[in-house]
Order: sequence, then C-alpha cells, then structure tokens
Amino acid sequence: MRSSPPPPTVPVDLGEARRVAVEAAEAAGALLRAGMHGPLEVRPKGSGGDVVTELDTAAEELILGRLRSAYPGHGIIAEESGVSGPGADGDGASPEMVWLVDPLDGTNNVAIGMPVYAVGLALCAGAVPVLGVVHDPVTGRTWSAVRGEGALGPDGARLRVAERPRPGREGNPVLAWTQGHQVTSGDAVAFHLRMALEARAARMLQLWAPLVAWTMLARGDIDGIVGYLPEIVDLPPGALLAAEAGIELRRLDGAPYSLCIDRPRSELGFVAARPELLGRLLETTDQVLGSVGADGGVRLAW
Repeated sequence: MRSSPPPPTVPVDLGEARRVAVEAAEAAGALLRAGMHGPLEVRPKGSGGDVVTELDTAAEELILGRLRSAYPGHGIIAEESGVSGPGADGDGASPEMVWLVDPLDGTNNVAIGMPVYAVGLALCAGAVPVLGVVHDPVTGRTWSAVRGEGALGPDGARLRVAERPRPGREGNPVLAWTQGHQVTSGDAVAFHLRMALEARAARMLQLWAPLVAWTMLARGDIDGIVGYLPEIVDLPPGALLAAEAGIELRRLDGAPYSLCIDRPRSELGFVAARPELLGRLLETTDQVLGSVGADGGVRLAW
C-alpha cells in the first residue's frame, strides 16, 4: 500500500493472527447465516438512519471472546460495544496492537431481508492496519491480506487485480459509492459527487455494505469505489485487502491516502480504483470539490 507510512514493529505472528481472525469471522458468519432464517428485532441506532439487531451483538460477542482469549493484551474497537481492552478505562495506556471489528456490515440490508452483508476484522500496529479479513457469510467465502505480503482469496490464491485486464470494459467503469451514516440528504458535496460519478459510470452500486464492495474491487468485479466520510471500523479491512491486490487509493483531492485509524473522519474520503482508471475518477472528484458553492449549487464544466 504505497501511500501508507511504514508500521511500527509488529510484536505478533501475523500468520497466526490471520488464522485467529479468519476463524473468528467465519464462526460469526455461521451464526449470522443461521439467524437470518428467523424473525429479527431491529432497533434504531443513532440519528443517521442506521439500525442494529440482536445478530450484530451476538456476532460481536463471539468475535470479541475469541480475540480476548488469543490476545488479552490487545485493544479492541468494535462497532457495537466500542473500545475495550488496555486503555479503555482512560488510564492513559495505549496498546501496541488494536483490533477493529465490524460483526455485521450491512445491517440495513439484513433488516429488509436482502442477503448482502459481511464480517470484517482488522489488526492495527499503532494506528496502521497490518492485517485485514473479510468474510461473506452468504457464499461462505473469506478474503484476507497482510500488509506488504499481498491479498489471498478463498482458495488461498494471490489476488492481483491490477494484472487482470477487464475485457469489454473499455468504456465507462462500474463503480461503488459509500458514505457514512451521518451524511444527510442535504449534504451538497455528497449529492453532487454521486451525480457526477454516476453520469460517468456504466453503473454505480450503493450496496449499504462497504466490505462487500471492497471484495468485489479486490477481485476485479468492479473498477472503483468512492467514499465520502466513511465509517472507520469497516474501512481498514476492505481497503487493505484491495490495496494489497493492486488497487490504488487516493484522497478525494488526489493527495496521497494514508490508511491510519487516528486520522480525523473528515480526511477519510477516498477514491480507490484500478491504476489505469484512477486519474479519470480524480478529475471528476476534484472538479466537484472545486465547484460546490456556498449555496450548495455546483458549476461543472462538462
């Protein structure tokens, strides 16, 4: 991942950590898959239209139990329960290693019976993700990546999307869009970015499950993802996977993108794409960012 700073020394065996994370994600996936057959209690979560179910919390408890057993000295930041482990009580301790856990990415899909969701885990050395795991409970497939060592598909084969040309896709790309739950319908930048990108795409997906989109990008099924104020917990697992598969990442303004979890959320907007497509997408995002006026209007030169 070219734009990320070198991580601090990693005091764990990342091969073993990958095994623990894969097994935890797959066990959580089996729990989610079984729970999809029964009625779900869906509760509002926050004011941004997000929801939570008992499947989210059950899957998270399962994953956290395994991580705490294997790595009791590691910190954890989980989607539903927040921060736990060393430093969680505000004593000033800062763990060397921190896990990010999204037990059910795509809860809004599950709530309406749409089977598009995933489980994501990332391990960070300091603030830098060094391991990412994404599991798709619907298909039973798992993808993983270790920073600097590449990305692996479900069959254990190396993913190298940059080396796989897209026959018949010489024209407009297939893109995915993701935004944070707190982005409102009145956000002028989000609105005009989506419209401009969709006008230049063969198709633009809004899956409500970013980790699913990241695996599609890493596999080469889609050509790019644009994210606006994304959620921090589900970003590192998928972004690391895609970067290790050969995808390029930049900030919306084209600056180098550093995938660190200690950055302000306002700096997490990104463009992730196949290298040959990156420049075209950045032209669009740069034009929109420079054209949205104070009145929320946009003036684009087409």
